[in-house]
Amino acid sequence: MDEANKEYFIQILTKYRLGEATREEIKFLEAYYNLFDLNDDLITDENEADYAHLKDAIKATVDERIAQYEKKPLTLPSRSGWIRYAVAASILLFISVGAYFFIRNNHKADYFAANTYKGIVPGTNKATLTLANGTTISLDDANNGQIAKQAGVKITKTANGQIVYQAEATGQEQAVQNTVTTPKGGQYKIILPDGTTVWLNAASSITYPTVFKGADREVTLNGEGYFEVAKNKAMPFRVKSALQTVEVLGTHFNINTYADEAQVKTTLLEGSVKVISATNSTLIIPGEQAVIDREGNGAISKQQVNLDKEVAWKNGVFSFADEDIREVMRQVSRWYDIDVVYEGDMPHEKFFGEISRSSNLVDVFRILELNNMKFAVEGKTVKVSYGK
Repeated sequence: MDEANKEYFIQILTKYRLGEATREEIKFLEAYYNLFDLNDDLITDENEADYAHLKDAIKATVDERIAQYEKKPLTLPSRSGWIRYAVAASILLFISVGAYFFIRNNHKADYFAANTYKGIVPGTNKATLTLANGTTISLDDANNGQIAKQAGVKITKTANGQIVYQAEATGQEQAVQNTVTTPKGGQYKIILPDGTTVWLNAASSITYPTVFKGADREVTLNGEGYFEVAKNKAMPFRVKSALQTVEVLGTHFNINTYADEAQVKTTLLEGSVKVISATNSTLIIPGEQAVIDREGNGAISKQQVNLDKEVAWKNGVFSFADEDIREVMRQVSRWYDIDVVYEGDMPHEKFFGEISRSSNLVDVFRILELNNMKFAVEGKTVKVSYGK
C-alpha cells in the first residue's frame, strides 16, 4: 500500500474511533479491512485497539451480508482461510466507496489513463426494431410518437422511450412478426400488443406478433428477458427459447438463455409457470428457479434462489453470488460491449456483492485488481490475467 492510501486509512480509522466517520467512510473501512489486515505496517501502538474493535464489528457485518446469498452459514477452518475467502467475497461489496477511494488517491497514468478506456462506457437504453418487411428502426434514435404502421397496427415510441402497439380496432389486423434486438451495451423495455411488459437485457432479442390471435400468445426469446405477463385465461402466454418453452397465464418471471452460459435458467417472482423441455416438464412457484443444462438430456432441476440477485440487471445492478471471474466477466462484457481474452490460469475464488451498472469500467477493474486480477485494455479487447 502506498503512503497516501496508508495515511487515508489511518485517518478514517481515527474518525471511526471518535464516532466522527461518515457513512461513506464506514463503508470504506468495511470494504477494505481484510486487505489492510495483511499490511502489518498499518497497525501501530496508537491504533491497535481501535483496529481490533473495528475488525470484529466488520467481520460480523460481512458475514451477515454474505449469508444473504447462501443457504448454509459460512464456515471456514482458520483465520487465514477466512481472510482469503473474505477478500474474494467482499471485494465487490462496496464498489462505489472503493472506486471513490482509488479515484481520490491513485493516479497511475500507466494503467488508469483515461484514454485507455476511450469509447468503453456503460450500456444504455438502445435497441433495433425489425418490421415484418425487413425494415429496421433504431429505437434510441427514433423520435417520440408513431414510428411505424403495419397490417392495421400502429407502433408508437413513448416519451419515456418504450414502444407500444395499438390495433386500429377494425378487426382486419394481421399478425405479422416483429423483432426487437439489443446490442452488447444495450437494454430496452417493450409493451407487447397484449399489454405484457418485457425488459430485454444486453445482447438479447425477442420476436413476437403485432397482434395476438388464436389459442395462445407465443414469443421467442434469445439472451435474457424479464416478463410481466398480462393476464388472459383464454390465451396462455408462451416463451420459446433454447431448450425449453415456458407457459404461463399471467405472472412475473425472468429467463436467462444466453448461448455462452452453461445453463438455461427460468426464475419465478409471481404466479406460476410451467417449464417444458424436450424430455421433461415441471411447475415452479415464486422463489424457485428451473435449470436446464445445455450439455444434458433436457432434465429440469429446481432450486430456491435470491430473487433480488436474479433480476438485479433489470434494476441497474450487477449482483454476484458465488460466481468465478469468468462468470463475472461474461456479464461485464455484455454490458460494456467488450471482448474478453484470458491469459494463463484463472483463480478459483468466488465473488459476492453488487456493482452499479452505471459504474465506469475502470472502476470495476480497480476493485477486481485488488484480488490480484490484472487487466490490459487494447481498444475494446480486455486481456485478463491473474497473479500476485
